Amino acid sequence: MSRWDVLVEVSPRAEIADPAGATTERALGALGFLGVSGVRVGKAIRMEIAAADVAQARSMAEQMCGRLLANPVIEVARIEVHAVPQHHDP
Repeated sequence: MSRWDVLVEVSPRAEIADPAGATTERALGALGFLGVSGVRVGKAIRMEIAAADVAQARSMAEQMCGRLLANPVIEVARIEVHAVPQHHDP
């Protein structure tokens, strides 16, 4: 069993209104950060998963998204999976 670092980024679908994103965009403009547009606010979930391989780790993360982490009707989830570096004792 290997260990995998998993990052799940959940954000509103493009066609779904994002009031938090719009508020953040306006606030950035008011603070002098001009030229900022298309702000979308979501959430990031980081975890470590024990799995046989990267495909199994990704599959587990996809199942988690479908059952708890994201609402597929209004949100999209992007998943990144990377091997946890193994430390070798001298």
